[in-house]
Amino acid sequence: MSVPDVALARIRRFCDDRTPPNFRDQMRLDVTARGNSVTIVDCSRLGPGAPDEWIRMRIAQLRYDASYEQWTLYWADSNGRWHRYDDLEPTSRLDDLINEIDQDPTCIFFG
Repeated sequence: MSVPDVALARIRRFCDDRTPPNFRDQMRLDVTARGNSVTIVDCSRLGPGAPDEWIRMRIAQLRYDASYEQWTLYWADSNGRWHRYDDLEPTSRLDDLINEIDQDPTCIFFG
C-alpha cells in the first residue's frame, strides 16, 4: 500500500516551510515517494558554473506500515544506507516524526 495522500501533503508542506522562499533558487528540501516510503532530500546548487545542477543528499525516510497505521523514521549514513532512527519508536502520529526531523536533537539529519 502506498503512503496516504494527506500524509504526503503534510510532509511536502514541512519541506516547503523549512525552505526560505528567497533561497529556493539555491537550496531546498525535496520529497520523493515510492511505495510505502517518503524520502526527504536536501538539495543545493552545485555552484555558479553549473546553475542547473543540484547536489542531492538523502537525509530522512519515513516508512508507513498500513497494517498497523504506523510510521517509522530512518536516517541515511554517508554510504546512503538507511538505518532505523532509535530515538523514536514507530508511531501513528506523523507529526512526531516531522518534529523530530525538524528539531534534529541528535544532529543526524541536518548536521
